[in-house]
Amino acid sequence: MARPPETAERFADARPDLAAYVRPDGDAVVLSLLVDGMTCGGCVARIERTLAPVDGVLAGRANLTTRRLRIRLDSDADPAPAVAAVEALGYRLVPFDPALLAASDDRRAAELLRAMAVAGFAAANVMLLSVAVWAGHGQGMGPATRDLLHWISALIALPAIVYAGRPFFASAGAALRHRHLNMDVPISLAVVLAAGMSLFETVQGGPHAYFDSSVTLLFFLLVGRYLDARARGQARSVAQNVVSLGATAVTLVDAAGRRFLLPPEEVAPGMTALVAAGERVPVDGRIVDGASEVDTALISGETVPARVAPGDTVYAGTLNLSAPLRLSVTAVGEGTLLAEIARLMEAAEQRRARYVEIADRVARFYAPAVHVLALATFVGWLALGAAWQPALLTAIAVLIVTCPCALGLAVPVVQVVASGRLLRRDVLTKSATALERLAGIDHVVFDKTGTLTEGRPELIAGDWTSDDLAAAVRLAGASTHPLARALARRCSAPVADGVREVPSAGLALDAPSGEVRLGSRRFCGVADDDAAGPELWFKGPERTVRFAFRDAPRPDAAAVIAELTARGLTVELLSGDRAATVAAVAAELGLADWRAGCTPADKVARLEALAGEGRRVCMVGDGLNDAPALAAAFVSISPATAADISQTAADVIFQGRGLGAVTEALSVARRAGRLVHQNFGLAFAYNIVTVPLAMAGFVTPLVAAIAMSASSLVVVSNALRLAGGRR
Repeated sequence: MARPPETAERFADARPDLAAYVRPDGDAVVLSLLVDGMTCGGCVARIERTLAPVDGVLAGRANLTTRRLRIRLDSDADPAPAVAAVEALGYRLVPFDPALLAASDDRRAAELLRAMAVAGFAAANVMLLSVAVWAGHGQGMGPATRDLLHWISALIALPAIVYAGRPFFASAGAALRHRHLNMDVPISLAVVLAAGMSLFETVQGGPHAYFDSSVTLLFFLLVGRYLDARARGQARSVAQNVVSLGATAVTLVDAAGRRFLLPPEEVAPGMTALVAAGERVPVDGRIVDGASEVDTALISGETVPARVAPGDTVYAGTLNLSAPLRLSVTAVGEGTLLAEIARLMEAAEQRRARYVEIADRVARFYAPAVHVLALATFVGWLALGAAWQPALLTAIAVLIVTCPCALGLAVPVVQVVASGRLLRRDVLTKSATALERLAGIDHVVFDKTGTLTEGRPELIAGDWTSDDLAAAVRLAGASTHPLARALARRCSAPVADGVREVPSAGLALDAPSGEVRLGSRRFCGVADDDAAGPELWFKGPERTVRFAFRDAPRPDAAAVIAELTARGLTVELLSGDRAATVAAVAAELGLADWRAGCTPADKVARLEALAGEGRRVCMVGDGLNDAPALAAAFVSISPATAADISQTAADVIFQGRGLGAVTEALSVARRAGRLVHQNFGLAFAYNIVTVPLAMAGFVTPLVAAIAMSASSLVVVSNALRLAGGRR
């Protein structure tokens, strides 16, 4: 792929002083680069192997999804040798920029789409001309007419091949220049040799030309390449988006009490920050003045906002709900908990990016085998006394008949059909390898809030009356607190005038009969006890009542867990919520294995421990605190109601109130896995039959192209069996 002009400019500007793009990382430094030309798991392994022995390099980690290369170096090391070592492999490097990555991916998808359109147009027209030539052979067509049709085919096919074949030619050329093979090498050879031999035959007035073989082959392969590019484009790095939660100007207060704004990167620990009610906290800090409630659901999964007061610590990304806070800044930028979550996600994503698709594994030995067979055919025919033209035609036939079109479609076509079936059931697959990984899981980990449960507190029955509820709602309607909103949903009552909010305590109203309060147990003068679950207390002139709430499980949560267990999977619950709340939900759903109070790092550590035991884990979660675990899991699923960052981290997203999409996705993935293996079996069976015939000279390039296309149709037809099935 040609380097975009803006990429070249950034690259040229960056090279004189690579140190300008190095960032400190503990006792070392890190250089983040965007890799142009990294297309498969083999590229990742090749880059990392090359960096390992370079002086000064502590670690080199490439991420296939984001095409990001992070090189960790000694603090005094020169980054130039590491960059030069990767460039020597044929990859282009520029300083990492998310905007440049998105633009590059969009540009590549657009180029593939244009190439596919050109190849499809040329294939259709050349095939029509070929049909005329085939019909003319049996009906006495003269050589002049035949040659004219061949020349018209050449005028259509050759420019189309030059344009549409660029993605394959560039990749194959780069591989050969750096002395290794990939699957684009036999594709390029087959296309170029078939087109070149066809042009030679046309110039000589020969009876056979195979332009239709070249352009049809390109069209089929471009379809698969485009679908793969779109799938990868949807899997943007989760770590790129999480930092946006903290990317806001910080309001600071100086010693004289004056307020001013600074960007986060200019804020230093020890400064005093002001966070207004309703604002998201931009830095980590310790409260020096003010009391409020902070929504920590995205960080901890806790459903009830946390009460905070002077001396407590709040974290970037949380939401200040009820009163202004003054913070003494303790961490900014890369030192915040939010940045730590981003690092956890990217590290986990890099580990998962090493997963190699079946097609990539097959390609390691398939491409060299194809070249050996074609070369052996050419040399063998020459050794038997044949002229070079028929020997080359036979070798071309071998290249075409062994062209990995059916092999290349074996995985993508099943993915497309399976994804379409799931999409009709409101399930979206985002990762190119999601179904392949999902089919192999043996353990499922659920988050609680918003995943197993509805994620919305609901009032439950108690010793309160309808009059108590109406009186409480007159105060609750004046608040945005989640529990107050849940109370207001149960009753329609006008909001009283004069309601005042006491930060981190509750609501109060001076009524003619005396003060009325709605809020915490302590605010309403009720003694502490061991009551579990979120609650609000209402204290009136005559009586005090408790309103209890629960986050109800999704309607089919218990049935889905039972079905997963029946399929032989083990199921576990990890939650950041309180132990009493988690225990109640686990008991209701029949889950014996659960853990409460888990931080994002705790969840990742648990998944890594399971992976160390040889388990293949599917993580199902929805909060920001789940995002690192979603990225770390072998495969991950998230509801459409999840935080944006969790949806980005997940491989599969489902809509609706039910969890049945989890079992549906698992069923489709396992059946898709069986079809993929069947398709590979069909593709190899086709090669076992046709390759000996082609090497023996019984298959012309035209017949080889038809056979290759037929094998692709068989693979597609087999995959289409997955499109049916009842809901």
